[in-house]
Amino acid sequence: MTTAADVPETGTVRMVDYLAGELARAGVTHLFGVGGANIEDLYDAVHRGGTVQGVVAKHEFSAVTMADGYARTTARPGVVAATSGGGAMNLVPGLAEAYASRVPLLALVGQPPTAQEGHGAFQDTSGKGDSFDAGEVFTPISRFCARVEDADSLVELLPRALKAALTEPRGPAVLLLPKDVQQARLRVPDRDAAPTAGKQTGGKQTGTTSASATPATATSASATPPRAAQPAGTPAGAAQARAGQAGAAPGPAALSQAVLSEVTDTLRAADTVLVIAGEGVASADARAELSELARNLGAWVAVTPDAKDVFDNRDPRFAGVAGVMGHANVEHCLRRADVCLLVGTRLPLLARGGLERGLAATEVVCLDSEEPFVAGKALVGDLRSALRAVTGRLASGPRACPRHPGPLPTPAVTPAVTPDFPDVHGRIVPYSQALAAVEAALPEDAHVFVDAGNTGASAVHLLPAPRHGRFVVALGMGGMGYTFGAGIGAALATGRRTYVLAGDGAFFMHGAEVHTAVEHAAPVTFVVFNNNAHAMCALREEFLQGGVRDDDVFGRTDIAAGVAAAFPSLDVTDAENAAHLREALLRGNAGAGPVFVAVDCDPKEIPPFLPFQPFAEATGGAGRADRPERADRPERADPAEHADRGARAEHADRAEPADNEENADERRVVRAG
Repeated sequence: MTTAADVPETGTVRMVDYLAGELARAGVTHLFGVGGANIEDLYDAVHRGGTVQGVVAKHEFSAVTMADGYARTTARPGVVAATSGGGAMNLVPGLAEAYASRVPLLALVGQPPTAQEGHGAFQDTSGKGDSFDAGEVFTPISRFCARVEDADSLVELLPRALKAALTEPRGPAVLLLPKDVQQARLRVPDRDAAPTAGKQTGGKQTGTTSASATPATATSASATPPRAAQPAGTPAGAAQARAGQAGAAPGPAALSQAVLSEVTDTLRAADTVLVIAGEGVASADARAELSELARNLGAWVAVTPDAKDVFDNRDPRFAGVAGVMGHANVEHCLRRADVCLLVGTRLPLLARGGLERGLAATEVVCLDSEEPFVAGKALVGDLRSALRAVTGRLASGPRACPRHPGPLPTPAVTPAVTPDFPDVHGRIVPYSQALAAVEAALPEDAHVFVDAGNTGASAVHLLPAPRHGRFVVALGMGGMGYTFGAGIGAALATGRRTYVLAGDGAFFMHGAEVHTAVEHAAPVTFVVFNNNAHAMCALREEFLQGGVRDDDVFGRTDIAAGVAAAFPSLDVTDAENAAHLREALLRGNAGAGPVFVAVDCDPKEIPPFLPFQPFAEATGGAGRADRPERADRPERADPAEHADRGARAEHADRAEPADNEENADERRVVRAG
């Protein structure tokens, strides 16, 4: 086995062998990608090394999403490799998602031999000879992008790339690797010696130059700052188990004490607080800190659509999902709150849709590594440190949470069967019933990856997150088909049963990755909700454009039959109803490999998506029925209230004010100094 640790310090190795060994030392267990002539040497090194497992995807986009799912469930950087030309360009949408969602990735991109560049080389992207420059393509969607001009420069560039990927704001780092440089030999460095600093030349990063925008200090990379021991089998525990191999991650910057005092004073003075927690809580592994702060504040806790798993969905404090796929109860709690505390979220549009008036009328405080998109006081810095610091300054012990209705679902509206879409076999299953079957079968430690469209909106709204697994929705770019690769990456990384919930549109884009799951016996349960349409697009066309075209409604496809024919060894079920779906899922849970289930849905069913609600009400739905005034819906009571009843008077609902631009403009963002 050839790894950097095994090679004599005075010897030389191929650059790709050194690279494979360094990835292993950093705790990387899988490399995802698609092979090709200009990246084959790296795959050869990975195979010879034997420590990192190479996984060949069907498409480079899915290879990136495999690395993305790996990173989101392990707290380690995901690694993807691709060849030059079309293979490299296919990485772009996946890296853009990771960039927007702050997911740490390392992309290793093959390039033609340097001697051929500018002379008509196949797949030349050097920027020479009227070719375009791959570096200029990847730089806007990466935290670090460098071309490795000679083998020895990798010794400096690799740790810098990993550090950049893991430093807030996290994201992809890209190394461009010419084929001849991959094959060249380098002298294994003395690990006690400091790396040679690069010099800046024209602002472009190469093997011998450094861009001023990229981190300048080479260090070993790890997943998270050190913390208390974590349970084995959890993402935090897995990351911690490799901390000795990976080295120390960049330490958190000091919090502004002035801003900390101001934020703490604001929270201490508030009688009612609504917390809206985001994906940053998961990436910082700060769930315990969030829960403790919420208890000490006596706060309601809502989550953003991409962060359902950061707070127990069955906790009495849980208010629901914020934003356009969310629950009316969040707006109800916001109107009652003195302070809205954002934790680990900048509150982008999909998370604040429908809450704008309430946010403008409520004091906003934000704890995050970046400043929020809404006005308020912002304590910017390491999230876990900020949560601990704020909690430490508040009175200790739990406070009662005011009663609230809880995250009651918006009633679904399903038009009657029509000649345009007949229920030919009586097999149409409403999303609510299908997702109830998923909930009944879902293991508490499973991971869930939810795709875009009507399936995504319905799952975010209706399906509780597993208590001990991830619930991931890729809203950075919102690309359809993300989940097929991401679910495989998560399953291979953690060994846990992983559910992929996707529509037929997403399946036809990247569902061929089922082949990868079969090849690697990945414990993935694929559930495809087949409405034979790009149904969200079709509903938009009907509601917003007059319904004059039907481009996004297709003829019926028997997806289950096709998958069963393609993969005879795969457990495939065409679910006839919700009970049949649940049986298939439970059978899959008991097995070790992949499972595929398809269920028929109605393309005209209106999902719980805020822009569609006026049309749902006009169609005959009850609209957002989870209003607090409904006497037949018992309100959630915090158990702490029974021990501390009367300690806090429940605030009466305040009248919702009209938009007040002047009031909103007076709010300010306080920057950490």
